[in-house]
Amino acid sequence: MDQTRPAAVRKIPCVLMRGGTSRGPYFLESDLPADPAARDRVLLAAMGSPHSLQVDGIGGGHALTSKVAIVAPASRPGADVDYLFAQVSVDRAFVDWSPNCGNMLSGVAPFAIEAGLVPAADGETTVRIFNRNTKGLIEATVRTPGGVVVYDGEAAIDGVAGTAAPIRLVFLDAVGSKTAGLFPSGQRAEEIDGVRVTLADYAMPMMLAAAADLDIVGDEAPEMLDRDAALIGRIQALRLEAGRRMGLGDVSGLVVPKVGLLSAPRRGGTLTSRYFVPDRCHRSHAVTGGLCVAVASRTPGTVAYDLASPAEGEGRRAVAVEHPSGRIDIDLAFAADGTVTRAGVVRTARRIFEGSLLVPAAAFG
Repeated sequence: MDQTRPAAVRKIPCVLMRGGTSRGPYFLESDLPADPAARDRVLLAAMGSPHSLQVDGIGGGHALTSKVAIVAPASRPGADVDYLFAQVSVDRAFVDWSPNCGNMLSGVAPFAIEAGLVPAADGETTVRIFNRNTKGLIEATVRTPGGVVVYDGEAAIDGVAGTAAPIRLVFLDAVGSKTAGLFPSGQRAEEIDGVRVTLADYAMPMMLAAAADLDIVGDEAPEMLDRDAALIGRIQALRLEAGRRMGLGDVSGLVVPKVGLLSAPRRGGTLTSRYFVPDRCHRSHAVTGGLCVAVASRTPGTVAYDLASPAEGEGRRAVAVEHPSGRIDIDLAFAADGTVTRAGVVRTARRIFEGSLLVPAAAFG
């Protein structure tokens, strides 16, 4: 504790980073309480939840800017670091530890290198990240000329202005991230309340449905969809049953499964997605959700496959998911039996602020 300040306040080392199209604080696990309940209280206080504007913390009043990345030395062989993701509710006193976030994941490797957890090579450094939320392994390759992380570069991702250094993410074992398998209900397509859906789990558990089956076109602006209370209510009702069928139990208080409303591509991509997180439409698209949509789009019998632009042979590898801010490009690798063995995507990150975050001491218990 900082002895120069009143005992009512504690200081926590913190780095605020943009990871992909999300933003949030990155912490070393050793700087947070070990007790899970105390850790939740600290994160809620840090972000300013519950409050619609998170005015008393560093959250941005939106699910995309109310995220936390916690990094620690690797807990198992084959990994360099552990990554634990937290989705902090904006308007409830709740921290959801169930999902992964591929956008925040983009900042883990540069953060870990600059925190001294991983030595940097000259040129590029590949960091093997174990995601504790999903028990999956991801390789992240960062530019490190002269052994120093650089953030400037020529890579552009839709949903973020300007360009930055590319960060290559390769998901090595993302099948069944939170459930029993790629199609945890045992079916590639089924009906819930008269709506044909695919319940898939690759990097992120998702319920996929055709936008037209929920009476929308599929290329609407997120703000328009957010204002459609009847649509949001119907999505949530379907999602609750989807969660039960996927073996996730009662998901009324969880952010998984996420929801993708799909339609045909408009701008030369593979298909169009409106991604719900879960009760608001994403302004672009989650990385993990994009991977799930991409894998489903190349698996016959799914809702996504039926809406996607066709591709054969090597053309199956490249999938472009169109979203409100542009598109996310995903590269898939297949085994001889047609199953996906890995998925890759390019993201960027930026270190925005580093210092100490002041949190009420009472949050620590």
